[in-house]
Amino acid sequence: MVLYIIGLGLEVRGISLHGKKILKNVKKIYLDNYTVELPYSKKELEKELKIKVIEASRESVESERLVDEAKKGDVVLLVYGSPLSATTHISLIESCKEKKVKFNILYSGSVFDAVAESGLSLYKFGKTISLPKWQKNFEPKSFMNVIEDNKKIWAHTLLLIDIGLKFQDAKKELIECGLKEKVIVCSCLGIKSKFFYGFLDDIPIDKIKAPYCIIIPSKLDINEERLLNINS
Repeated sequence: MVLYIIGLGLEVRGISLHGKKILKNVKKIYLDNYTVELPYSKKELEKELKIKVIEASRESVESERLVDEAKKGDVVLLVYGSPLSATTHISLIESCKEKKVKFNILYSGSVFDAVAESGLSLYKFGKTISLPKWQKNFEPKSFMNVIEDNKKIWAHTLLLIDIGLKFQDAKKELIECGLKEKVIVCSCLGIKSKFFYGFLDDIPIDKIKAPYCIIIPSKLDINEERLLNINS
């Protein structure tokens, strides 16, 4: 009786062979549908993997219901990209340890390695931060502090995008926060990767497809600049 947390990778066929084998022998398969905007539908995933999945809300995962179910039989939670990117999934492991439930993590490709396709060196990235979706009377700007801290150590900043935040709104938020330097917008990483390098006002809104992320580059070395210009 095991709780499997399996990474789906970045496209509909991104799951590992090991992961596929496990899915054939497990009856309860959940899909995390709240930490990222999936680039494919549940139906497309089920057809590709020849399975049936149950959509898991944030409440059902955070309630530790999956851990309790795994005491009675094998349970799978499918997670887009890397299975441990979100703190919620790390909390599941902690709960498994506390409740003496076996768990197994199967890793896959994620945005954290796919951003290297832009030409930037992974070794030069600083702290990653999320760009929140602003609400009425709630417009947090603390992410700008992380960008500034990364700049001080000549590190690039990876901005992960809050689910449901469209690029036109993300662009507005960054401009209102005073971001003036060039950015790299990564669209559909690992699926049909596209990179757009320039000032926010110059990046075409209609060409940015979800899922996407934004990089605030620090000082580029010669190789990074050359590769970035080739890719964008």
